[in-house]
Amino acid sequence: MTGTFHLAFATTDLKRIKAFYGKFLGCKEGRSADSWVDYDFFGHQLTIQEVPKLIKTARIYNPKSNIPSDHWGIVLSMADWKKLRDKLKKVGHPFFIEPRTVMKGEVGEQVSLFIEDPDGHAIEFKAFPDPENLFKRG
Repeated sequence: MTGTFHLAFATTDLKRIKAFYGKFLGCKEGRSADSWVDYDFFGHQLTIQEVPKLIKTARIYNPKSNIPSDHWGIVLSMADWKKLRDKLKKVGHPFFIEPRTVMKGEVGEQVSLFIEDPDGHAIEFKAFPDPENLFKRG
């Protein structure tokens, strides 16, 4: 089976979140209303709904790394990942986790960087030198 991934989450400030996903990341806006918006996030659907209050819980990390367990993201081509990394550096956008190589020399070797959206959602952007290794077992 194949499909398009859908992710929905909340914000307390739809205008601010639109500036981030639409203007800053360049995601194409889809359907929307006064209290929600859909975005094309690299071919996948984000639905972001405005709510009066967000309840944040403490971020939990993988005990063997500094990766937050509550993150989401996208796997890009290496060229697109480098383009995004360079754009983020050029505009001075802060990294939640700096660009780096993960699992160097292993089957799952990849480059990864994390940023946060205005509501603190951790977003990972990654790429594989060998795209065939995305689901390959080591």
